Order: sequence, then C-alpha cells, then structure tokens
Amino acid sequence: MADFLLNNYLWFRTIHIIAFISWMAGLFYLPRLYVYHVSADKGSNLSETFKIMERKLLHIIMTPAMVLTWISGMTMIFANLGMFTTGKWLHVKLVAVFLMQIFHILLSKWRKDFLKDENKHTESFYRKINEIPTLLMFVIVIMAIIKPF
Repeated sequence: MADFLLNNYLWFRTIHIIAFISWMAGLFYLPRLYVYHVSADKGSNLSETFKIMERKLLHIIMTPAMVLTWISGMTMIFANLGMFTTGKWLHVKLVAVFLMQIFHILLSKWRKDFLKDENKHTESFYRKINEIPTLLMFVIVIMAIIKPF
C-alpha cells in the first residue's frame, strides 16, 4: 500500500490542489451570494433563486471539493508520515484548514437560516466575513510551499 501511495503521490497532490481551488472558489462566492440575498425580499423570486444557487454551490461544488481536499491531503500525509514530524509547517497548515472547515460549517448554517427566511446578519457582516477564507488561504499556501517552520 505504501508503494502505491508513494508511486502515485503526484496524482494525489494534483487532486488535492484542484479540490482545494474548487473549495476556495465556493468559499469566496457563497458569502458574496449572501451579501446579495440579504437585499432580496423574503419569498420573492429573487430570494428563492438565491436559495437554489446557494444550495447547489454548497452541495454540488463546495462540500465534495472539501471532502476531496481532506481525503487527498490525509492520503499524502499517510504516504509520507515523516512530513508530519519534520516541521511545524504542516501543523500550522492543518490548523488553518480546520478553521476553513469551521467557516464552511458556518456558511452551511447561515444558508439554512436563509432557507427558513430567518437570516440574522447584515450585508456588512457577510462582506466582512468574506475576507476570512482569503486570510486562511494565505497561511495554507505559505505553509505548503515555503514551509517556514
């Protein structure tokens, strides 16, 4: 099994990067949809259209990409357990990815609030939180490429 993982490591890395990019695209776009959804009248055609767009983005793109990001990332760690002990960069990266996971869960919760027409947040709130995945992405990419620790 270890030979298979090592021989296909670049494929797992490729899948990991593609999945991460797809997940990030959704993490950038969903809060932006919420910014516009806040302004739509409850029960309006526009509000209902946003609900469909948000559901499809979350369930068809973001969640599968997140799962694939985790699976491919854990596979790479399993293939090369030494990277887990050679530096703190991987630990920092995993903490940032875990925080990204929490952000994903919060976006999902807020989508359910919109679904029930019970959104409690303002347009300004969604504009501000839209910066969170960008900050986390900087940490993740720096840790993965530069490995400063």
